[in-house]
Order: sequence, then structure tokens, then C-alpha cells
Amino acid sequence: MNSSLEIQIIKSKKSDFFELISYEKFRDTKDVRFFDISINKSNYRDLVIHNGPAISPPNDEALGSWQFYIHDKQEDNLLAISGGRTFFLVNFGWKYPFYKIRLEACGYILRIPRGTFHRSVSDKKGSIVLNQAIRDKGGTVESEFKVINSKDNKRLLDCINNLKPKFKIYSVK
Repeated sequence: MNSSLEIQIIKSKKSDFFELISYEKFRDTKDVRFFDISINKSNYRDLVIHNGPAISPPNDEALGSWQFYIHDKQEDNLLAISGGRTFFLVNFGWKYPFYKIRLEACGYILRIPRGTFHRSVSDKKGSIVLNQAIRDKGGTVESEFKVINSKDNKRLLDCINNLKPKFKIYSVK
């Protein structure tokens, strides 16, 4: 692992775009490294553990369709702590609306802006991801974890069926 990561920020002029945020090592001791992974203004944290090759949210088994989360009042800031996870992001405000982002353990923090459809698939052995979210006033777990079935959203369904996602891998080795 590098002692510090180079900050790489990707922005779009049309809409908030996802970002890849680095963090800094602040200390080394024998066989131990310490990192500051703080996200400024984070006011909500959750630890998401996938046992095995989990999909979140799960596919709609009856219809065989993909499902997505979307947050109107929450920005996610996700760091893979162990294993790896692949995220699918759709945002119609971006110049190209469909991305596939691969996060590997101890790599970059993925910032997913509000209003972005997203879902994730873990490695075969699972993964652990820390989310340091920034939740707006009035946002709750109930309001921010809406599950959207792609079969119920024609624009979303057309996007994932007709566009090939731009694929990016972000890790530090």
C-alpha cells in the first residue's frame, strides 16, 4: 500500500459526478499503519457486511430485474475495508449516465452524490464497506433507502439494457 494516495477527483459540469477521494497515512509502527479516513461533514455512518457474493439491493427474483437504491437527502462516501465490491451507478445528469466502479480494499473512497441510482455486488468471499454518509436534515433511514426496481422506471431500464457501463477500477496496491 502506498504511504499516501494521490487525490483524484472527477467532476462533471452538468451534475454532481461521483468522486474518488484519497486519504492520508499519518503514522507507521512495526507492522501497523494508521490512516485518517475522515469525511468532512459526515453525520451518519454505517458498516455494510456482505457475506459471500451478495447483491445490494437484491435483484427482484420474480421479475429477474435489477434493483437500485437512490438517496435524495444523502451522499454516500464508501470505503472497502476488506474484499472488493463493484458498484453500478446511473445518473441522468451526467454526460455519460452509466458507470461500473470497482473498489478494492484499502483503495479510494467512492463518493456517490444524491440522486444517483446505485447498487453493489460483492466478491465471492464477501466484503466489508464503511459508509461515512452526509445526510441532510429531514433524511432518515426509511426515506433514504428507497429501493427502485428497474422494471418500474423505463428510463433506468433503457439505460442499463442499452448502454454499456464505463468501467473503472480504483485500488491501491
